[in-house]
Amino acid sequence: MILYLHGFRSSPASFKARLMAQAMAERGLADDWRCPQLPASPREAIALAMSLAHELLDRARSSGGQDTSPRALTIIGSSLGGYYAGWLAERLDCRAVLLNPAVHAPRDLATQVGAQTMYHSGEPFEFQAAYVKELAAIEVKRPTRPERYFLVAATGDEVLDWQEMRDFYAGSRQRIIPGSDHGIADFAKYLPEVLEFALRDGHS
Repeated sequence: MILYLHGFRSSPASFKARLMAQAMAERGLADDWRCPQLPASPREAIALAMSLAHELLDRARSSGGQDTSPRALTIIGSSLGGYYAGWLAERLDCRAVLLNPAVHAPRDLATQVGAQTMYHSGEPFEFQAAYVKELAAIEVKRPTRPERYFLVAATGDEVLDWQEMRDFYAGSRQRIIPGSDHGIADFAKYLPEVLEFALRDGHS
């Protein structure tokens, strides 16, 4: 089961999200996939993500026949979604895949306060100063179980510092991509490795 969390100003229409949704559908696992449109408010985004995580686990329990412990769930987060995924994995004791994650989101997003637009729809929204405080409230100081994480970081990330990601997730499985970019334009190349990590001990 996979819960995918997109990044800042992004959506389920992102390249990586669509690629993963297609891969899950091709494996007959469309029912084990969730990728919500996250609210701008981090507090509301986390609440929605937690609700969907519990929904997936509850559905697995009711259907029977598969592992229904938190290890059956993997949260995949891109950029700001990776920040959320880290917090959720700590709370749920599940695995997480971090794709060029924001590891110091309160600092990085403080520069984005004000009027913004969504990448894929052009819809305007306001990123409020209060949202930076909401980000700070869910900050993970250090992963407690590095083995539950898989970091995919591109050295060519033009938005976030890949070395901060590498250091923050020291001891975790890591795939450091030479070059590429923040959106990981060549993500298809790494998708099989991401799915192998995300779906192990569950569906193959």
